[in-house]
Amino acid sequence: MSSITMRLREGTTGAVAERDAEFAWFFRTEYEAVVRTMYLIVHDREQARDIAQDAFVQLFTRWRRISQYERPEAWVRRVGIRMAVRAVRRERLRPRLERELDVASLPKPVDVDVLQAVRRLPAAQRAAVVLFYFFEDRPVSEVAQILSCPEVTAKVYLHRARKRLAALLGERETEEIEDVS
Repeated sequence: MSSITMRLREGTTGAVAERDAEFAWFFRTEYEAVVRTMYLIVHDREQARDIAQDAFVQLFTRWRRISQYERPEAWVRRVGIRMAVRAVRRERLRPRLERELDVASLPKPVDVDVLQAVRRLPAAQRAAVVLFYFFEDRPVSEVAQILSCPEVTAKVYLHRARKRLAALLGERETEEIEDVS
């Protein structure tokens, strides 16, 4: 490697390291204040942290440009506030949408208690259960493909979901997953 190439790489690496250090300092300085702002909008500490982190991820991907702004802290707050407002709207609409879900109109008869228990599962497990058991009857290989995960991960989602559902419904888990690919 030529000395020019080495110097260019070192200069690039140095600039990247400097930019990363600058972002890290900014993050440490502003993160708690952004979380506090998000909390005052969504009234949920964990959701506020998630939104703040997502806003900082967006900031990080644009840091080279945004760091040149006069007030980058305003940019990250604006992005976070938009996310928080969308989250509040979704939460406000959720009860109405759930009321409008007519269980009788579903393609198969569904036990309402099971449906409510499925709602309490983490999103990935809920998606796997819906695709594998309810409405879709897809094989594990397709569930994995749709969820963009390895088959073994889809099986883990289904296994954990069955255990959680059994606990929520007060039943013993007995069924094993058979792949009908």
